[in-house]
Amino acid sequence: MPESVSPREIAPDSDTRFSELDLALVDALQSAPRAPWTRIGRALGVDATTAARRWERLHTGRLAWITAHASAKLATVAYVEVRCRPRSLQTVVAALAELPWVFSIDETAGDFDLFVSVAATDLPSLGRSVHGAIGGLPGVRSTRTRLGIRLYGEGGDWRIRAMEPAGRATLSPPRAVRHTTHTTHTTHTTRGTDTHGSRAADNQDLVRVLGGDGRLGYTELGAATGISEHTARRRLRRLINGGDITFRCDLAHPLAGLSTMVIYRATVPHADLDPIGNALARMEQVRMCASVSGPHNLLAIVWLPGLDAIAPFELALTRRFPALEVRDRTVGLHSPKRMGWLLDAHGRATRHVPLALPG
Repeated sequence: MPESVSPREIAPDSDTRFSELDLALVDALQSAPRAPWTRIGRALGVDATTAARRWERLHTGRLAWITAHASAKLATVAYVEVRCRPRSLQTVVAALAELPWVFSIDETAGDFDLFVSVAATDLPSLGRSVHGAIGGLPGVRSTRTRLGIRLYGEGGDWRIRAMEPAGRATLSPPRAVRHTTHTTHTTHTTRGTDTHGSRAADNQDLVRVLGGDGRLGYTELGAATGISEHTARRRLRRLINGGDITFRCDLAHPLAGLSTMVIYRATVPHADLDPIGNALARMEQVRMCASVSGPHNLLAIVWLPGLDAIAPFELALTRRFPALEVRDRTVGLHSPKRMGWLLDAHGRATRHVPLALPG
């Protein structure tokens, strides 16, 4: 994937859109991001060469990419609503996009201009980063922060659902109910690894390099991090088995027929929060769902095929979750950054900013 491409350099055409097989391939790689092409092809009903060739087209065209990041259990996560001064939006976005602990940015149409997802090692460092690095940016008028408390589903869990169910079943087991808290345990040690000294640095290098290309082979991974292929394989397996690294396959969703992103803030009775949060996270339109601090205790981000899909989705919410009260909806205009990747106006990846937590 190119290191850097002008955000509006290439307009979408027939070669930069998804076919049905492309979408099924993305679905397969969302379920098993590092599976061999033979296994991916078998799930899709095509040969391995066809699957690999299709992925190369998507990858080269920046339509889809596989990335990796440290698991959320190692971080304190927050969602920051940013209001900008007139004519300062793009300057603020450019500055935020380069911050390694700002993992996602969405431009919005609502009572704030930017919805910014951030991570830190703990609450004090989060406060310093948000109030100092974000609040202190020229052009920022105000910020409002919601702490992530419990994560019910995130982008790495979401599926495009373009495969036949039988094919998906061959790639991964059914998704378990998730109860991930957005809290750093400062005494945490990576299971099965030495978290001190050069080995910890090597593990960080593995995550950083895989953030740029999550399907790198062990030979390339070892070369990129200065260790042997055998060591790269062993350390990555330990990170995976310990649940300390997360892989995900992302795509340029506007070019895949999902042109509308909506951020919902809702209120749910406390006794119903976990069951509703987990059920909501499993709706096919829901990209992310978390309980948060503040007067509205549930946050959800959905991807829809257009503005006219908002009303039917909200009707389905009302019927399925009568205890859930939507308090605010904010429509996304553009996502300049998603999980460390800078995106162009059509949602295609242009450059990777390695994720790192502020101290």
